[in-house]
Amino acid sequence: MNEVINQVLANLRANRLRSFLTMFGILWGVISVVVLSATGEGFRRGNQRVLEELGKNVVIVWGGRTSLQAGGERAGRRILLTKDDALALARESNMIAVVSAELQRGGVQVKSRYNAAALQVHGIEPQYQEVRTVDIEKGRGFRFSDQESAHRVAIVGADAAEQLFGTRERIGETIQLRGIPYTVIGTIRKKDQDSNYSGPDNDKIFVPYSAMEKDFPRLDAPAGVVSQIILSPKPWVVAQLPDALANRTGRVEDIRWPLEEEIRRILGRRHGFDVEDRDALSLWDTSIESLMFGRMVEGMKTFFTIVGIVTLALGGLGVMNIMLVAVRERTREIGVRKALGATTTQIQRQFFLEGFCLTMPSGTLGFAIALGLCTLVNLLPMPTRFNGMILTWQAGAGAVLTLMFIGVLTSTYPARRAALMQPVDALRYEA
Repeated sequence: MNEVINQVLANLRANRLRSFLTMFGILWGVISVVVLSATGEGFRRGNQRVLEELGKNVVIVWGGRTSLQAGGERAGRRILLTKDDALALARESNMIAVVSAELQRGGVQVKSRYNAAALQVHGIEPQYQEVRTVDIEKGRGFRFSDQESAHRVAIVGADAAEQLFGTRERIGETIQLRGIPYTVIGTIRKKDQDSNYSGPDNDKIFVPYSAMEKDFPRLDAPAGVVSQIILSPKPWVVAQLPDALANRTGRVEDIRWPLEEEIRRILGRRHGFDVEDRDALSLWDTSIESLMFGRMVEGMKTFFTIVGIVTLALGGLGVMNIMLVAVRERTREIGVRKALGATTTQIQRQFFLEGFCLTMPSGTLGFAIALGLCTLVNLLPMPTRFNGMILTWQAGAGAVLTLMFIGVLTSTYPARRAALMQPVDALRYEA
């Protein structure tokens, strides 16, 4: 092994510029593979985190206006969703894990002992907290007893709490919602949220649905009508989304997603609209949005990886080139060694190890530099949809295996060429 190392160093000294450029190509290729893969993973996780600030796999359903006649009813009829619709979805669909009705009203005058503000107030059921990301920082969340007894209790968003109380203690304080007293039982952590359907949760106040229905019903609709229905599909429904996308026969916009069709079927029967009437209901399914963005990020990661591998392969060609030059320059040496009894296997092993030793140190150094760059970048403030440069073990293992493959591939051909030389021809060779 010492002989191999000494021979490698001698080759590097004899061809300094070529050796530097070759090793730099390998180093840069490894850096490219690692950094680009880590960047793609950071974007993927950052977007997933932002989506999950709203909630994980959330579906929001709003009533719309019919655009088709159905059951003797004219087109243009307004569809008003009710709490009974939410109960029907939970009862009749095996695709849905959790359902909650939601009431909302904006511009509600809210007063504390210290300040006042006009805020969004949302009435929610306890299971809503399983669908949406309502992470309690202090205090507690809603219990079913709060809903059953229509307790006038409230959970306050981070910015709303700061506006009403400043830095003071909030839990146990009383706030007036248009003159009606509610007790603060919890505050929500500060959320970095850019996906919402009625404003950021930081600026909202949440109260039990039953209390909201009693104190702040919708002014533009009959009693019992909700603002929207929030639900979450079962995991197996989300797991089938990629198959539905892959097996489509037309445009993405024309895909009939199974859960959406189920919702339209159940509510269409209850409200007498045609299931094919796409305007009767509006739906926002964040699991589909997550799937689409995930595909985009995977495509971006694949492109980055290919760019890195091509760069690494070009560096590998440089290694092969320098080893072929070394074989040519040492042709007479090969002839002498074979004449003295060196076997084909020994000659092949010698040149293979030389090429491999040229590749691996460069790749190892590139890997270390890439990890250092990722660490330094992660110390900086990150944009909303970027979680930093994250190297997964799969990407790390892929980079190492690719490097080893390039090393083996680019070392084998020159080594084989050297080993197959005939001693007589090698001894007659003139450089």
